Amino acid sequence: MRRTGTTRRGALLAAGATAGGLLTACSGGDDDGADDPGSAAAVRSEKALRVRSTRTSRELLRQYDAVLELHPDQATRLTPLRDSVALHVTALSPPPPEKDESGKPKPSSSASPDGAPVGDVGGAGPTPSVPADPGKAVRELAAAERRSADAHAEALVHAPPELARLLASLAAAGAAHAYLLTKGSSS
Repeated sequence: MRRTGTTRRGALLAAGATAGGLLTACSGGDDDGADDPGSAAAVRSEKALRVRSTRTSRELLRQYDAVLELHPDQATRLTPLRDSVALHVTALSPPPPEKDESGKPKPSSSASPDGAPVGDVGGAGPTPSVPADPGKAVRELAAAERRSADAHAEALVHAPPELARLLASLAAAGAAHAYLLTKGSSS
């Protein structure tokens, strides 16, 4: 006698089919050449996404630095998360510079897409304001992590596969950081 209703196997098959359909739908694209990874449009699109995502992570890094400067007593809690964000900036930096036939780096490759030197993870920009209360400063940092995670998740929809995987990872890390910053806060 066969069971009626939804079984675990049926639910898993339906979920798998739905996920497969979504992946197939996401892989379709416009006919502007942006889907061809080697096309100029795809390269420009990826570069623009990297610029925005790098800027987002650099702003978050500046926020961490500002909080740590004003509240050094929070260093034990915040330094590992700050270091992780610094690695995110590095991961989002463009690939190593291309070299010409003589083996020298091409001149336009010495800076990241947003103009900062590749090794400069902090970047320049206005110093964020930080509340005098350490608890409030950490809560604002958690909110900045959530905004960063949301921005990376939003950008991954338009990214080529490799960059999309990186952005998904950064979005997940940002959500985890926000959780860690809010969990156990003494508000």
